Amino acid sequence: MRVLLLSLAIVLCDQITKLLVKGVELPALGISWQGMPYGASRQILGDFFRLTYVENPGMAFSIDLGAKPVFAMFSLLASIAIIVYLYSARRSPLGFRIALAMILGGAIGNFIDRMFYGAWFYGEPLFYGRVVDFFDMDFFDINLFGYQLTRWPVFNIADACVTVGVVLLLLFHSSGAPDLRREEPASGAPPPPPAL
Repeated sequence: MRVLLLSLAIVLCDQITKLLVKGVELPALGISWQGMPYGASRQILGDFFRLTYVENPGMAFSIDLGAKPVFAMFSLLASIAIIVYLYSARRSPLGFRIALAMILGGAIGNFIDRMFYGAWFYGEPLFYGRVVDFFDMDFFDINLFGYQLTRWPVFNIADACVTVGVVLLLLFHSSGAPDLRREEPASGAPPPPPAL
């Protein structure tokens, strides 16, 4: 289960970068970091790649269906399911387990925002936080059914790790997924009929 160290590293990098962008005050530890003003943008590679501080109240691509606690609970349940599945896949190829660990790290990173950031920064109840996004990349123009996209939606490290993890999972799934079917009896006798 050493791949869980990768998940932990993703969560730490994700949370540190989010707090650097958002800003944080921890007087007991003598930490005070201003961060970026909300909506501010700083060029890194011209207009192609910028840091832009926004917060996502909903799910992927800022889709907000108004059920914030549902998104937080979904992230929590998905994380638990991935941990259980990682345990059952502990003998699977490393690439398959790395893919699951990346998805897990990303899910936990965004779960922390949804679960705690509302309470920590805005005095709102738990489960009402918003995900901090800041990577802002140019994208070729798409105009489909009246919807126009000129830049990729702003994202964060957790989002990137989930995306890369899903791509890796698709690549490694056929060779790496554990076979959870019942094994046939060793005696060569036919398996018992399925229960009705």
